[in-house]
Amino acid sequence: MAIMITDECINCGACEPECPNNAIYEGGATWRFADGTGFQGVGSHPTAGEVRAEEEHDAGHPDLYYIVSDKCTECVGFHDEPQCAAVCPVDCCVDDPDHRESEDQLLAKKAFMHL
Repeated sequence: MAIMITDECINCGACEPECPNNAIYEGGATWRFADGTGFQGVGSHPTAGEVRAEEEHDAGHPDLYYIVSDKCTECVGFHDEPQCAAVCPVDCCVDDPDHRESEDQLLAKKAFMHL
């Protein structure tokens, strides 16, 4: 599954630099699959289907930090636990019940983004 940031977020930004997939963005910021990854061009994402690396996507939240579920791997393949949750001072980085994925799926997303 992916991690999500709840409305209890205080916008401290501690989580953003910890994400190895660059899946965390400041409120209102647009995002791309190419941001902080090795993915380029067009490819078949393991959970999102065909994606374009440079295509800009709307912000996930207008005011608070947010996590792009299609980029989040819960730090699988990088760390033993999600780093955003480990550093969050208010414990607002939690499991996202709407995005359940197996370890194999999370590793496939990691492999897709980090060639």
